[in-house]
Amino acid sequence: MRDDIISCRLCDLCKSRKKAVPGEGNMHAKLMFIGEAPGRIEDEIGRPFVGTAGKILDQVLENVGIFRSEVFITNIVKCRPPANRVPTDEERNMCRQFLDIEIKLISPKIICNLGRTALNSIFASWGKSILQSRGKFINHDFTRYFLTIHPAAVIYNPKLRIVLEKDLSILSEEYKRLA
Repeated sequence: MRDDIISCRLCDLCKSRKKAVPGEGNMHAKLMFIGEAPGRIEDEIGRPFVGTAGKILDQVLENVGIFRSEVFITNIVKCRPPANRVPTDEERNMCRQFLDIEIKLISPKIICNLGRTALNSIFASWGKSILQSRGKFINHDFTRYFLTIHPAAVIYNPKLRIVLEKDLSILSEEYKRLA
């Protein structure tokens, strides 16, 4: 599947990307994180959440006792949209097959949706803002989903770090019960 993602030409994002970015992490993870799309650094390196937002996520996870080596991290789309724009519905739909395979292969007990795009991509008819929905678990299709803001939101509004830390603390408590 990794090779299929790297060579994918299903949508126009392949024309502007430097590198496609498959998910990575523990293949037996009980916890999976799903973000929106690769950023500039991820596009250059070909790995998810290695830029500024990834560093924020890593720090907050460590603060709540979860380590990157324990989890699997991926994105809704596997290529960086031009100018870091939100992926279109068509782009999300084209990449959905890869996300579905990642979820099936990993079979996590909890999936943490990072931000509005991840939330609306998994729950198309959700309709609520991520700030209204954050910090909550949803049971859907035999999987528990947890909703929180995207770590990139902290870059633009540093006050949201407290929100992210609080949410991931709630997630950590539930995650540790699975161990």
